Amino acid sequence: MTHPPPVDYKAQSAADFLKDTLPCQPRIGMILGSGLGALSAEIQAPVAVPYGDIPHFPVSSVPGHRGTLVGGDLCGLPVAALSGRVHLYEGHTPEVVTFPMRVLAALGVEMVIITAAVGCLNTDHAPGDIVVLSDHINLMGANPLTGGANFVDLTTLYNPELRKTAVAVAAGQGIHLGEGVYAAMQGPCYETPAEIRALKALGADVVGMSTVPEAIMAHSLGMRVLGLTMVTNMAAGLTGAPLSHEEVMIASDEGAQRFQALVRGILAVLAESRTPCLLYTSPSPRDYKYDL
Repeated sequence: MTHPPPVDYKAQSAADFLKDTLPCQPRIGMILGSGLGALSAEIQAPVAVPYGDIPHFPVSSVPGHRGTLVGGDLCGLPVAALSGRVHLYEGHTPEVVTFPMRVLAALGVEMVIITAAVGCLNTDHAPGDIVVLSDHINLMGANPLTGGANFVDLTTLYNPELRKTAVAVAAGQGIHLGEGVYAAMQGPCYETPAEIRALKALGADVVGMSTVPEAIMAHSLGMRVLGLTMVTNMAAGLTGAPLSHEEVMIASDEGAQRFQALVRGILAVLAESRTPCLLYTSPSPRDYKYDL
């Protein structure tokens, strides 16, 4: 005897609210990290919904994370842009941090672009550079799939076809786009120079305090993932300068135009190709249940 998959009632409640609120059903989701939320202003016929108005949706307390979901059209594609995110270091559980991913899946989103501001360990890159993620090292001490036997293969979590598209678009725009491995730390303090040396030895190119829980959850729910990061500072011990969130915000603002142009270019390619990259078979069913 087969049983129907369990229902994520809170995510479905939030999705039902957004279906009645947004102008169209989004097929692409975008998570806009520190200082990168300006891209949502380019959405056509936008409907902006504060996170606090969405049932069960978590609200960030971090400067630079506006806490607004904007739905509409961008480059001919229906999108939902999340301007701001919550983090483990704010005291949230992995289930809360990844709740927006479950809502996007319930909305029918098939692909997510996850962005973040990062520190850089690889001296081939500099502040202002954009790095597309090829892999990650999860050192957060948490996994959003904990609590079930969800043995999801992460080999192609950061989708190879989407990465190729990003590289091609960047080359056409004259943007230097590196590829790299993201080291995920819980935060909120920045890493020590000794930790940075250890991360370099492990093969990390950039480091941050987000992205990985969302990417794992999105992939497990059948959404394709493209990770794009903006280098805002060199990591601790590489320059001798102290680190600050203000530095991150300033560097994000300075690189925002190139970052936005790259995302627009990627979406334009997807729209022109009639979204064949969105045709995707989930690595596992969208049948997870989380009680928050």
